[in-house]
Amino acid sequence: MKNLSASTKGLIFSLLAMGFAFAVYFLFLAKPNYYLVDNPTPETYYFKVNNGEEKVLSAGQYLKVDLNKGKNKIQVFDQNKQLLYDSAFAVNKIRGLLNITHKDYYINNQYYGYGLNKDSLMATKPGLEIDKKLYLGDVKKINKLYSEDFYYNLDEDYDRVIKNVAKIESRSKIFRKQDFINYYNNYYKF
Repeated sequence: MKNLSASTKGLIFSLLAMGFAFAVYFLFLAKPNYYLVDNPTPETYYFKVNNGEEKVLSAGQYLKVDLNKGKNKIQVFDQNKQLLYDSAFAVNKIRGLLNITHKDYYINNQYYGYGLNKDSLMATKPGLEIDKKLYLGDVKKINKLYSEDFYYNLDEDYDRVIKNVAKIESRSKIFRKQDFINYYNNYYKF
């Protein structure tokens, strides 16, 4: 190392620093993209995606599945392996949720930004009524077979670190009904 010129040492050091930065990103910061099939009910379901292998989804469980961009097909069976439905859906984004039970899910937008008054910002949104209680904020209810209009999936949490504080941003997350109610009651103190 003593025989190397200063510029060569600088190049080696910068390559090592760049390698370290990429390692930190891919080990700790990169967000994986995947699709989930969820069952928030106490029943067991069987399903096949794109005529593939039959999979079991027990009560309260979710599974990662491989989906193709474009048209996909799913067959859903009850616990007695009787066909409930055979349906097609389109995949356009890099993450999504298959709601094989057609239960209610809630997509909530959480706002980030420097000096942000989240309570006043939430009060300007129409909110949503769940079980005769009003939940303020930018939240919408869905119960369709496939949804991909969110950033964080069921098994992910919102970022704890704000990455860009120069402007107001939002990130959306999909919740099961009770998980949304719990999150709302813990996070928002009205």
